[in-house]
Amino acid sequence: MKRIQIQQQLTEFPREVFDHADTLEILDLGNNQLSQLPDDFPRLKKLKILFLTNNHFTHIPPVLAQCPSLEMIAFKENLLTEFAENSIPEHTRWLILTGNQLTRLPQSMGKLYRLQKLALAGNQLSELPDSMANCRNLELVRLSANRFESLPDWLFQLPRLSWLAFAGNPFSSSVFTGVEHESKSVPFVHLSDIELDEKLGEGASGTIYRGHWKQAHEHLGEPDIAVKLFKGDVTSDGYPQDELDCCLDAGHHPHIVKTIGEIKDPGELGIVMELIPAGYRNLGNPPNFDTCSRDTFAEGVSFTAGQIAKIVSDFASAAHHLHQQGVSHGDLYAHNTLVNDQNEILLGDFGAASDCKTLPANQRADMEKVEVRALGCLLDDLLTLPANQLNEEESLVKMLKSLRDQCFVEGVEQRPDFLKFLETLSK
Repeated sequence: MKRIQIQQQLTEFPREVFDHADTLEILDLGNNQLSQLPDDFPRLKKLKILFLTNNHFTHIPPVLAQCPSLEMIAFKENLLTEFAENSIPEHTRWLILTGNQLTRLPQSMGKLYRLQKLALAGNQLSELPDSMANCRNLELVRLSANRFESLPDWLFQLPRLSWLAFAGNPFSSSVFTGVEHESKSVPFVHLSDIELDEKLGEGASGTIYRGHWKQAHEHLGEPDIAVKLFKGDVTSDGYPQDELDCCLDAGHHPHIVKTIGEIKDPGELGIVMELIPAGYRNLGNPPNFDTCSRDTFAEGVSFTAGQIAKIVSDFASAAHHLHQQGVSHGDLYAHNTLVNDQNEILLGDFGAASDCKTLPANQRADMEKVEVRALGCLLDDLLTLPANQLNEEESLVKMLKSLRDQCFVEGVEQRPDFLKFLETLSK
């Protein structure tokens, strides 16, 4: 047996798991009442992935550090207040500590030389250990809904960082200041004005419904709409109010899902969006355990060089617009992008968006270059799809590969910004 999942309100670790110690790779004991692991836990010598979400752990068991194959660890929604030095394996790739009560991280975080994804949203952190400047493989970091008064410069200089979210901190959020957001880009509407129809989708921060106006609103466009109602609590990406503010700040762009109304009824936050036309589909699928931070694609999907150029050009145009408005998306991925048969895209999902206007000038400039690397990842994914039949000698293919390589330059300042990317592509 390679995978075991048990949800039985366990208060003690089930010893029967050790019957599979020679084969077990994924252990999911989420949604139980566990608070400790046995001292002989490292007997699970092939265990790669451990989920302990929604349990009662107050500290990370140091015994994990002795697990020879463990590389993904999830303690989401526990009661963590303590993270002792050297508690996890140095070869950890993916660490999820969302929704706990941590006030500090150990200096030994800097030893995690393989760390790619780090989820820390919804804690009480006010600083990161400087040793983490050594985590040069970090690609995705979630710092939303903590207690940061500022962020260190070295964070934005990490050579592989591509996806960063920091909304919901004292330096970056109206949630802390209490100052009402000033965006007046769309009108207020009431949920009572809208008839909700079927559910279209659900994410960490809210649920999206098809809807229609109960009475005609000529100034708000078509009668059929999409409505996102935010969940009330902090999510894996931060506070709903921050996502709402970033959606409003984003304004209108032909390649961004259009927000046309704001819902701010007592106890209910939401946005009203134009209903996405038929024919749009997800450009890619989310990462899996193996790819960790990189998107996946359905078997057989392929693109020509011209199609790839069109997609990344629209993508860069949308991202450039966002940064002009002082917004970083934080989650620039193919799986958050819709595409139609004409290869026109729509960028959505602002759950990880942050207000860059609150950053110092140097960090705001670096944040754009961080997201340029995310564009490089998307471009690389599209160029290397197994079903592609690209002519390696074609000038456009060479240009696209050159642009990708420029996005991947380790020195953040040396990468092109989104405008430069667009200018190069249009030559």
